[in-house]
Amino acid sequence: MSKPAEAPAADADAAPKKSGKKGLLMGVLAALALGGGGFYAVYSGLADTLMGGGKDEHAAVEAVVGKVAFVPMEPIMISLPPGSSSKFLRFTGQLEVEPDRAEEVAQVMPRVLDVLNTYLRAVEVRDLEQPSSAARLRAQMLRRVQVVTGEGRVRDLLVTEFVMN
Repeated sequence: MSKPAEAPAADADAAPKKSGKKGLLMGVLAALALGGGGFYAVYSGLADTLMGGGKDEHAAVEAVVGKVAFVPMEPIMISLPPGSSSKFLRFTGQLEVEPDRAEEVAQVMPRVLDVLNTYLRAVEVRDLEQPSSAARLRAQMLRRVQVVTGEGRVRDLLVTEFVMN
């Protein structure tokens, strides 16, 4: 009874072994073909077209960038109260506006500087020193500028300098 169990084991040893070189060669050739095709698609710009990018996306970015003007602001120096770790605050920024509104915003710049000067003097020193409050301060300043200049004239406030010394 034990002899029939030995027969299948002998058949397994008798089967010819496959070398695996053929499979390895096919894998290398497929990788080279796919790599070459991918290189051609990227090099020729076909990949941009297939992925939805390309010239249309760049044209849209250029169209948005072309419709922006920046109105520079004079630096604002604010003395901080005695006993604080810093003695003064220096703030400089630029206002992002529509190109056809730049002249209107420049005419009310004294009011803009006044409202920002008043706001920054009212802010607590500990709020100025915390890095996490920078976004909130910027949003508050932008809102005040938009109220002074009128709705739709100022898109954004870019802070170019905010130094405490």
